[in-house]
Formats: sequence, structure tokens, C-alpha cells
Amino acid sequence: MFELVQAGGWLMIPILLCSVLAAAIIIERTWTLRQKKVIPEKLLTGIWNLLSSDALTEQHIAEIESGSPLGKVLAAGLINRHLSRDLIRESIEETGRHVVHEMERFMNTLGTISTITPLLGLLGTVIGMIRVFTAITVVGVGDPGQLAGGISEALITTAAGLTIAIPSLIFHRHLKRRIDDLVVAMEQEAMKLVEFLHGDRKKLG
Repeated sequence: MFELVQAGGWLMIPILLCSVLAAAIIIERTWTLRQKKVIPEKLLTGIWNLLSSDALTEQHIAEIESGSPLGKVLAAGLINRHLSRDLIRESIEETGRHVVHEMERFMNTLGTISTITPLLGLLGTVIGMIRVFTAITVVGVGDPGQLAGGISEALITTAAGLTIAIPSLIFHRHLKRRIDDLVVAMEQEAMKLVEFLHGDRKKLG
């Protein structure tokens, strides 16, 4: 392994750094964006029970807000539950934008890695071929060893760049789709809460 890295030249260093960073992001985001962590089961049911029994307190709202991304969104509605329906929705949407931004953390970095690692590999290819032609100019084509070094550098950096870029791109799209699905599910849960709060207020009126 070390011999391959050494043969690939100095461009293998940023490529390897990109691979470590991409792996860290993929692991962290996969763990953070679990369905049960983002949208806990029975969270909305528990809120309904508290509201129906008029037992909801500020402490409950703080616990809901700190428990999950969905909890932050629903807590915004609960804090403003005495306002009009439109104002409740606005507060939820405002908080939702911040929550989605947090869920998309590091995604741009992962996308950038999937884009630049093939370019780093291509740069390695160009540098390797320059070495080959420089060797041909200096010693001619009679020394295969001189030519092999440049060719191997070109091939190794290209392969390394693609090896990092392909899984990075796959996971970037997979995680983006997961975020989209989670956002849709959170919107549905939030709208259920709005309908409950609005309908409950109409009954009280």
C-alpha cells in the first residue's frame, strides 16, 4: 500500500486526505440521519396526550425541543400555540429551515470531494505524462525504467481519485435523498400538529 502511495507521487497526499474526510462525513451523517433519531416514534402522540390533558409545561417543551430535529420543529409550534394558525405555521417553517440547514451539514464538503478527487487524479495523470515525455527527451525511449515511473504515477493517481470519487458521489446522493425524505416526513408531522392546535382552538372557542 505504501509503495503505491509513494509511486503515485505527492498528489496522493491530498487524495488520501480527501478519502479520510469523506469517510468521516459519511459515517457521521449516516449515524446522525437515522430515521428514529430525526423523527422519534410516538413523539407527536405524546404531544397530543399532553395537550389533550392540558398537562403541557415549559419543561415538556424544552425536552421536546432538545430531543430531536423533529422536536425542534414541533416545539416552535407549541411555543406559539396561542397565536393564529398562520403565525404558528410561520414559526414552524422558520425553525424548519434552520433544522434542514443543520441536517445538510457537511453535504457540500462531501459533494466537493466527489468532484475534486477525479480532477486531482487527472492532474496526477498530466504530471506523470510530463515526466514520461521529459524522460524521452533526456534519455530517449531506450530506458523502460524511466518511462515506467511516469506512467505508473499517472495511472495510480487516476485510479485513486476515481476510487474516492465514486463512493463519495454515491453516498452524497443517497444522503441527500434521505434528507429530502426526512424533511417531507417532518413537514407532515408539523402540519398534523398545526391542524390539531387549530382545530382544538376552534373547539375551545
